Amino acid sequence: MTQHHRHLDVIALVTARGGSKGIPGKNVLPVGGRPLIAWTIQAARDSALVRRVIVSTDDEAIAQASVAAGAEVPFTRPAELARDNSSHISVVLHALDWLEVDEGRLPDYLLLLQPTSPLRTADDIDAAIALAGQTRAASVVGVCPAHTHPYLAKSVSPEGRLTDFLTIDRRAYLRRQDLPAAYALNGAIYLTPPATLRQERTFLPADTVPYVMPVERSLDVDTRWDLTLLKLLMEDHAWRPEPSALPGVPSVPATRASSLRKPA
Repeated sequence: MTQHHRHLDVIALVTARGGSKGIPGKNVLPVGGRPLIAWTIQAARDSALVRRVIVSTDDEAIAQASVAAGAEVPFTRPAELARDNSSHISVVLHALDWLEVDEGRLPDYLLLLQPTSPLRTADDIDAAIALAGQTRAASVVGVCPAHTHPYLAKSVSPEGRLTDFLTIDRRAYLRRQDLPAAYALNGAIYLTPPATLRQERTFLPADTVPYVMPVERSLDVDTRWDLTLLKLLMEDHAWRPEPSALPGVPSVPATRASSLRKPA
């Protein structure tokens, strides 16, 4: 049986360091009755296609919350990989090195899940993995419709005047609905083969396919305002998909999504 026709072997890696300047201790802050990180771990554990869920952290409180939520915390992230200026790819490569020693091999794809995207569901994860299997893409990343279209973005000149950020022919786009579709990385899903991560050192190689998610499941918790929105969404249950509209392989053409938000 060829790899194309079997289930991909996927291991999820949740990265969560203790230091957070915007919201101190945000990864373990209680949201909806559980620590923030637990929502991401639960989605990964509920996935039908993820074999193992591992958390990379330097923080004991995060480690305890992660184990309580059902994840493995088999190693402590080295201090040099938990600083403000530590690169995310270095954290991931460290985890891959550990995995290779532990299992004697590497999975087909590594699924990076950031705990600051707690509204992504197990169905999102399974659909992204299915998309990787169908397209054989070098990477699948979560995106959502851009909140502000790039063609509508503005800049301020050195003289303090409002100017267009991009130079375009505005006569071609007189109505908002005529604008070409634009997407932003939402930070929720990064699915990439380990060999690609090691060679390219990026989650966005040239052959990247987007997994399109709705904005209501794309919230990235970075500020206290984001945290307030998250709590409101969870109280409202507005982010939960209806059974008849569970996410699948997106019908949106697999155009290359712009790198507007990268893992950090």
